[in-house]
Amino acid sequence: MARKEEPKIQPNNDLEKKIIEAFEVFDHSGKQVVDVREIGTILRSLGCCPTEAEIQEVILATENKEATGNVPLTNFLPYMCKVMIEHRFYPASAEMLLAAFRYFDTEARGYLTKERFAKLMMEEGESFTQEEYDEMMQTALDPVTDTIMYEYYINQLMVAPKDVYNLADAIEAERKRLEAAAPKKRRASSLLRATGN
Repeated sequence: MARKEEPKIQPNNDLEKKIIEAFEVFDHSGKQVVDVREIGTILRSLGCCPTEAEIQEVILATENKEATGNVPLTNFLPYMCKVMIEHRFYPASAEMLLAAFRYFDTEARGYLTKERFAKLMMEEGESFTQEEYDEMMQTALDPVTDTIMYEYYINQLMVAPKDVYNLADAIEAERKRLEAAAPKKRRASSLLRATGN
């Protein structure tokens, strides 16, 4: 017997709409499911900057328990709404990035050589994959000097939109406003005491 197709999830707000749109780009089957290997890319497309460990955390929390290897939208959407509202995986500030680049620019030249940058990205700390490194170099590398002029590179990074986090902030503010405006629930006994009965 053929399995009944799940109804398409409809977004309740703009945040959910953005998350669903990012998810659907990688939902090649149209069944509201993506391969776990796409999760990091989906997160980055939403403006998140997770580490590999954080990507694994998202996969672990959202992966289909019956059919491992894929993540259904029904698990991913609520989890990611919570992540965005909590500002998890939020990109580093321009000031923090500048401080990091200056730390590695020991001669205060305003740039890092391609070789030095490659060593830092591929061998130090949480290393990048070759694919991630190549993608980053498309923006980072100055084709004339063959160096990473880091202040310019940081400015390029800061152009990236953080609108999903802004949507999350607006939704959370509205939730708090509605919560504050709602009448407070009281126990029946306290209501009776208040009326003098």
